[in-house]
Amino acid sequence: MTSATQRLTEIREQIDSLDEKLLDLLNKRAGLSREVGHIKSDSLDIVFKPFREKEVLSRLNALSPGILPEDHLRAIYREILSSSRRLQQPQTVAYLGPEGTFTHLAGLEYLGRSMDFTPCPTLHDVFLTVASRKADLGVIPLENSLQGSVGQSLDLFLQYNVYIHAELFSRISHALLATNADLSSVRTVYSHPQALAQCSGWLRTNVPQASVIPTESTAAAAAQAEREGDGSAAIGHPRLVERYGLKAVALDIQDLPDNWTRFLVIGPTPTVGSSRDKTSLLFTTPDRPGALAAILNLLADQGLNLTKLESRPLKGEKWKYVFFMDVECDLSQEQYENTMNNLTSLCHTMRVLGSYPTGPHLYGAGMVQEQA
Repeated sequence: MTSATQRLTEIREQIDSLDEKLLDLLNKRAGLSREVGHIKSDSLDIVFKPFREKEVLSRLNALSPGILPEDHLRAIYREILSSSRRLQQPQTVAYLGPEGTFTHLAGLEYLGRSMDFTPCPTLHDVFLTVASRKADLGVIPLENSLQGSVGQSLDLFLQYNVYIHAELFSRISHALLATNADLSSVRTVYSHPQALAQCSGWLRTNVPQASVIPTESTAAAAAQAEREGDGSAAIGHPRLVERYGLKAVALDIQDLPDNWTRFLVIGPTPTVGSSRDKTSLLFTTPDRPGALAAILNLLADQGLNLTKLESRPLKGEKWKYVFFMDVECDLSQEQYENTMNNLTSLCHTMRVLGSYPTGPHLYGAGMVQEQA
């Protein structure tokens, strides 16, 4: 053998040896995960621990000598952590289906492929499935960097007693999908209203002859375009071509390239344990001048950063509003007990939706970058 061939053989033997050691270590880790599951089952503890998982990923990245790229390391451990959760207790995750929606793909990328993902026809069904404990977790879109909040998600928090466990940010890249690659033949474009809005400029410029029809999801739009054939197209994730036999006629058709959606992972019970980075609240104010200002001043006096504040009409009450608010701290900590008491006294009603870690930015294809 040549020296290069001999060296290649030696390297492959070393890789085989390392794989055997990795396999042994992974099985030992799996055994410990099962033991954790037995302990949690006795205490009724929650299996999904997003802050603990974030700590694990951050610690490993700091320890890594850097030969293995950070995004590869995080992708590998996302699946290890997903397997660990399943070994503790199989978990069902509800999402806006069918398969292939941006919500589904974001959930897969964040929670890993060892979860049992269950599609729901509407966001209402996702909330209902989680609130009734038919699913352990749910993944929902909350807001988009181009089109703002998903109002239906905010409204459903008023209707169902669910809690926020985690957040994630996913880069959204839209594609025009069709059976025929000829843009001039497109007469109808289907998609979710958010996707249509995010691509409205591109549609006006490139397929002005097409009617735009909203659907329940981007995957449902792809299925509709496949059924109708020539003349119909859908806007959705490029991976939908694999599921529905369509062609990606045009890629990255969103009007602005830096397009992100913030998703939430919800559960039927609140999280407990380690301190978190962010707290979300729902509240209404007394009907008097300065009521909202008093709440904002209280947070400012405490040096607490408000990252989101949005009002929604209060169903059944004309000209009354409920506020959704994100505060950049863990208000469940003991040090904020007085703050929460004062905040409660200033509100007409208040509900803590959850405290949770700041979410990662997911770039697709397994690439992950933690938020700075």
